[in-house]
Amino acid sequence: MRFLYVTDTHLRGVAPRNRVDDFVATLKAKLHEVVELANRMEVTAVLHGGDIFDVPMPGLAATGEFAGILRRLEAPMYIVPGNHDLHGQNPSTLTRTLLGFLGRWEVILILDRKPVYLEDGNVRVQITGAPYHYAIDDGGGDYVIEKRDCDVAVHICHGALLDRSFGPMVKYTLIDDIAGRTEADYTLCGHYHLGYPDVYREGKWFLNPGAMVRLSASQAEMERRPAVVVLIVEGGRARHETITLKSARPGLEVLDRGRIEDASFRARKRQEFLQVVRQITAQAGYTARTDPEAILLHVLNGMKDKPEFARVREEVSSLWSEVFGEEAKSCGG
Repeated sequence: MRFLYVTDTHLRGVAPRNRVDDFVATLKAKLHEVVELANRMEVTAVLHGGDIFDVPMPGLAATGEFAGILRRLEAPMYIVPGNHDLHGQNPSTLTRTLLGFLGRWEVILILDRKPVYLEDGNVRVQITGAPYHYAIDDGGGDYVIEKRDCDVAVHICHGALLDRSFGPMVKYTLIDDIAGRTEADYTLCGHYHLGYPDVYREGKWFLNPGAMVRLSASQAEMERRPAVVVLIVEGGRARHETITLKSARPGLEVLDRGRIEDASFRARKRQEFLQVVRQITAQAGYTARTDPEAILLHVLNGMKDKPEFARVREEVSSLWSEVFGEEAKSCGG
């Protein structure tokens, strides 16, 4: 038995601001490649890690074209809902989304913790899912399943199950914290678009090949090539291989870092300005920094020797008066 795993396709009819290619055409090409690969390998099922669409109710024109490609699949598709498949990232809204509609018609089969069993007379595979919800990374219980009456257990998750710590500002679950608790032979992860190298812990595999689509122009995304995983189950055991999508062009050809670099430049200049303010106020011996006008006067006085002083004083005076009234125009003097 063979299974093809893909995640975070984010099908949409408009291009993200960081893309410079024909984004919809690129999505179609990738989807065509995934479908052709699945059909050529005669997979038992296509497994999807969530966020099949970029919004819960995408436009029908683009969706119709994507659906036409997916209809060519010769195997069923099983999916866990991702946060982008839901309204407000709320799992109770699934029935009001396009994915929920397709699930009710069994065009796409939606997974949850209730096991689905697939077999070919030689091996029996258990498939379960952990759809996205607000607390999926509170304790890690959603990533833990029991293996029952099967040769191989596969668990598909849409949450921040990661191979390393991301610091206190990000909610996540470490693979090391759940590897000894789950009985899944393979845990297939989505949600984290960059993916990570295959992890083997406690005799189990944890895989995230990364999103099929690159929506940002981070340096990591510039270097990453989208891929899918093929899971082969035979003789009561499973193995896998990662296949890079040939239709995925190099990041330099499709991604624009201009906006990121502009934002970085502005942030750097803002820090430089604040540093100048601190230096001037410190040199002037000014400590009562609760008075905005006094701080501004100190800053302006410290700029008198600079060629742009007159222009800056005029603009500051104008802006200050708009905020605080005519009596504040004296700040430019």
